[in-house]
Amino acid sequence: MTDLLQPRAIGQGLVRRDGEAKVRGTATYAYETPVDHPAYAHPVQAAIARGRVTRIDTSAAEALDGVLAVLTHENAERLASTEDRELAVLQSPEVAFRGQLVGVVLAETSELARQGADLVRVSFAEEEHDSELTVDHPALYKPDKVNPSFETDTAEGDVAAAMATAHATVEQTYSTAMVHNNPLEPHASTALWEPGAQVPLTLWDSTQGVHPDRAAVCEVFGLDEEQVRVICPYVGGGFGSKGTPHANVMLVVLAARALPGRPVKLALTRQQMFFLAGYRTPTIQRMQVAADRTGRLQAIAIDVVEQTSRIKEFAEQTGTPTRMMYAAPNRRTTHRLAPLDVPVPSWFRAPGECPGMFGPEVALDELAEALGLDPVELRIRNDPEVDPETGKPWSSRHLVECLREGAERFGWADRPPARHRDGDWFVGTGVASSVYPTMRQATSDALVRFEEGRYVVEIGAADLGTGAWTVLPQIAADALDVPVDDVEVRIGDTRLPQASVAGGSSGTNTWGSAITVAAREFRGKFGAEPRDGDEVTGSVDQAAKDTEHAAYAFGAQFAEVRVHADTGELRVPRLYGVFAAGRIINPRTARSQFIGGMTMGLSMALHENSVWDPRIGQVANHDLAEYHITVNADVGDVQAYWLDEHDPYVNAMGSKGIGEIGITGTAAAVVNAVHRATGIRVRDLPVTLDKVLGGLP
Repeated sequence: MTDLLQPRAIGQGLVRRDGEAKVRGTATYAYETPVDHPAYAHPVQAAIARGRVTRIDTSAAEALDGVLAVLTHENAERLASTEDRELAVLQSPEVAFRGQLVGVVLAETSELARQGADLVRVSFAEEEHDSELTVDHPALYKPDKVNPSFETDTAEGDVAAAMATAHATVEQTYSTAMVHNNPLEPHASTALWEPGAQVPLTLWDSTQGVHPDRAAVCEVFGLDEEQVRVICPYVGGGFGSKGTPHANVMLVVLAARALPGRPVKLALTRQQMFFLAGYRTPTIQRMQVAADRTGRLQAIAIDVVEQTSRIKEFAEQTGTPTRMMYAAPNRRTTHRLAPLDVPVPSWFRAPGECPGMFGPEVALDELAEALGLDPVELRIRNDPEVDPETGKPWSSRHLVECLREGAERFGWADRPPARHRDGDWFVGTGVASSVYPTMRQATSDALVRFEEGRYVVEIGAADLGTGAWTVLPQIAADALDVPVDDVEVRIGDTRLPQASVAGGSSGTNTWGSAITVAAREFRGKFGAEPRDGDEVTGSVDQAAKDTEHAAYAFGAQFAEVRVHADTGELRVPRLYGVFAAGRIINPRTARSQFIGGMTMGLSMALHENSVWDPRIGQVANHDLAEYHITVNADVGDVQAYWLDEHDPYVNAMGSKGIGEIGITGTAAAVVNAVHRATGIRVRDLPVTLDKVLGGLP
């Protein structure tokens, strides 16, 4: 059991410390780094889905006044490591997917660089490509593991036998769409290579982790960590896409090394991000659920098919929530991948759990209908006493309380009957559960120093806009037993102590644990009256702290949907979420995170779909004009609540992570509400007009 901090600053809804700088425009992002006389880079991309470059004519680009260089596979630096083929930029004439980098133009202005890139003429030898995911793709294979290191398949009992003898069963296939991260700040970098300097490479990068970013650059270019500094005080959103560096980061470093002493800036366009910055793989989920007359689950199984790139495997852990969410004696999960001629998929907010909660939560709604049972009650009846996958006790599990409080706040007991009509609108309500594991990264370090009358905390953490600038001082203040105004934090620089990536809702859990260790050691060593210069470094292997309990955050999502009887137009007047996510460090930033996740879940339900054209191997709607996301008009009342949960096992703060629990379950709740309103069961996301109009009463 962890010695929990006694809250004083923790729990206060403090205003964001970085808020004023962002509103005033003084927060410096990677591309805006003030450097002397920068050059600008613009990529040249492959116009085929598979094949090889046979000829590149750069003469017209090089003839432009102001173009400094054009790099291709013919003249680019040879990289020290090409093991990661996504990052092995400009090393080969081979083309693995449409949009792959085949060159870069460096120029005095961004406009000249773009013009030069348009003038580069590339000839290709095109080969037949395969870029369409199907449930029976002939090349399906079983990966060795699913992200990050879960078993690929699991099985317990006999699902087939249970399905054959159960009172009620559901056997359906559900699918989620390919979707792309579109943070407001695009993937952008500024790089400076100074061969004679003590630190030759400085990289200002929009990243979710400066230390992992540096490690990847060092690996690819054969540099020591002391030779590279990565700086990132502010990030304009990432949602997973900036959690690991992509090809654009290596391209800007390659460009900077071609222009020693000259800083180089590269910002991907919105269109380029659809090729180069990762995406969530589409999934096909075959669900089987079975229950007895009382609604007790007898079996639950999910068989997942998804895609990966031929050049780099990424296996989304879509089936993992089914392993632990509900009690059932017979269970099975499998994952199969289709290797395709497509860009490399990657992390997208709540990887695995987000798509993996869609099929099961819609299937449970279908099961509740078959049993004539309230869907809230069905979930409550199947709440497991221990983790079904491991047999471990829960560190804390309050899903039932979330469901009950959410039902009361939402007015679930008084919801309208199925296919209720209010004038021109059909009205329905839906529910779904949410889950996300409480993850703790392996190692982070923090330094606490007394400096000019204030306590300074240094840690190389990243703030994606989630609130690290604000909540880390709250954690430090309570550990030091001082007012929060006396604490300053410094983050976002590899010159600061090592920090794990901001991903998997693990940032605050991990960094806060390291800060707590350092602060307590500082207090114990120097007391209440330290002198200037007193400092202590603390580190914590947070991942090894508690192995006896299964730690997860839980939640319940409730949605009201209105469907126009004539047009099929969908509106969501209300979307409520109730969460059990441990101790809430800052209610103001927490509510923002919960509502942000729910909004992305609503977007997943109604809008987001990277429409794939398999003829050419490309997303057809690769911009924000055609790639639709949720806007204010799509939802009327969004509310997020949480339980006063204290979990002594997860970390010293008792916090569980809140960045991703909000998105999981939301899409299923919306789809379930659409069904109750119209009788139409949409099993393939998103819920577009064509899937509703034909079945309206």
